[in-house]
Amino acid sequence: MTRAVLILEDGTLFEGRSFGAEGDSPMGESTGEVVFNTSMTGYQEILHDPSYRCQIVTMTYPEIGNYGVNPEDIESSQVHVAGFVVKEYHPYPSNFRSQKSLGDYLKEHNIIGLEGIDTRALTKQLRDKGSQMGILSTKLKGAGDKKILLKKLRQAPGMIGRNLVGEVTCRKPYHWTEGIWKLGAGYENPPLAKGGKGGFKVIAYDLGIKYNILRNLVNAGCDVTVVPSKTTAQEVLKYKPDGVFLSNGPGDPAAVTDVIENTRRLIGKVPIFGICLGHQILALALGGKTYKLKFGHRGGNQPVIDLGTRKVEITTQNHGFAVDEKSLKGKGDSPEADVSHLNLNDKTVEGLRHRKQPIFSVQYHPESSPGPHDSHYLFNRFVEMMKNA
Repeated sequence: MTRAVLILEDGTLFEGRSFGAEGDSPMGESTGEVVFNTSMTGYQEILHDPSYRCQIVTMTYPEIGNYGVNPEDIESSQVHVAGFVVKEYHPYPSNFRSQKSLGDYLKEHNIIGLEGIDTRALTKQLRDKGSQMGILSTKLKGAGDKKILLKKLRQAPGMIGRNLVGEVTCRKPYHWTEGIWKLGAGYENPPLAKGGKGGFKVIAYDLGIKYNILRNLVNAGCDVTVVPSKTTAQEVLKYKPDGVFLSNGPGDPAAVTDVIENTRRLIGKVPIFGICLGHQILALALGGKTYKLKFGHRGGNQPVIDLGTRKVEITTQNHGFAVDEKSLKGKGDSPEADVSHLNLNDKTVEGLRHRKQPIFSVQYHPESSPGPHDSHYLFNRFVEMMKNA
């Protein structure tokens, strides 16, 4: 294996071995925001999650790659991470669905994988100091090279104010029919009986949408058409939808001004459901504000309380920004939307429900694959909302 390094913007250097592509980082980029994910499984879904665009992901679980990679578990059309960091890479996967090793998969997609560093020390530094920009390289030979890499790193744009949605959205509308995966059957195309003839017509804004969101919408009884992020409210209403869905996605939500404005124009005209970035977009459209978290929420073990039912859900999350609860003010300083869910770790906003309109959103991922599945009911809640509307 080739020597590889991760350098943070404060100059900290972590040296290990490359198990993916060699050279600088993927997609013509050598840098990314260094973040950590606490999930034990699901590394392939993480690689394909568009919300990780321009980010170097560190897995806190120590052994990664043991079940390999297969074509059924992808969440988008391409790998989006800027780099992948693990404590120990397992080069010999054992799983009946595996078709290749994680290392071969990263090489195929031109992604550097770094193993053999102290990921606990890296995670602790990110928790203490906050997420930092970093650069991955397999070409460091001496101190002079480190200076060159640091200079390149410090010229790279950060996440605040950065609109990345345009890099991950689809280029033209398409119809989605695939349902959720079942053992022995694969992905099914279920009849849309729950929504009646043809199902409930849903227009899904692709801000970096994950396939499993679309699968869960279909299984809940929705007839789903996915549209690019620049689709106007007027164009959406021409479809005569029963509901509009706002997807997850990367970057700073406040920078996605066109989607915020189009969402504002849809409020009061059609039921709306938002997830992750879609949740933040909805809050901004209602006059709220967002802010960058110190190190974000990324993993499959985040506890969230539903303030309506008082039930606690274990959720999967992936976001670096959050909604400012105090900013949610309407006319006469009374909020248009109430906070419906809270994160039990840090009390940040995890969900919103509009007081008058059939509109709600959550910050976490109810569709999460491989799991947990505590929050799947939210797709049925969306269907019930469209039915009542």
